[in-house]
Amino acid sequence: MLTDLEKKIISSIQQDMPVMERPYRQIARRIGLSEDTLLETLRRLCERGIIRRFGATLRHQRTGYRANAMAAWRVPEIRIEEVGQMMASFRQVSHCYRRNPTPQWAYNLYTMIHADDEAACRATARRMARAAAVDDYALLFSREELKKTSMVYFATDDEE
Repeated sequence: MLTDLEKKIISSIQQDMPVMERPYRQIARRIGLSEDTLLETLRRLCERGIIRRFGATLRHQRTGYRANAMAAWRVPEIRIEEVGQMMASFRQVSHCYRRNPTPQWAYNLYTMIHADDEAACRATARRMARAAAVDDYALLFSREELKKTSMVYFATDDEE
């Protein structure tokens, strides 16, 4: 069971986060809490498994990038952490995560590469492949921006 305070906090973070040095301080003020109370409650929700992850959506068109590609990599499981860390360190990469492969799709590591054009995405993928010594990958280029929305677990006053 969630307390009213926990529901209020979850509701406050399911919206866009302000882009600033201390976004949680602004969120806390908006809902009438101290920043410490907000952060400690979030920590406890994470520890209890209520919140499993925080996600960010990069709207690459607004950042000036004109091309992006999801690179799907086939990496030996024993190297997944090492390779993931290495690939995530490239400044052109905004996302890096592992997924279970299937018999139809054997790739298990994914990186989102952003660049000025498709050729630059390909060049970045080649550099990443060399750096990680992984040569089995596929590039999937975005062709259309689809609507991105977040889950809403508790309605805010504006949504009720």
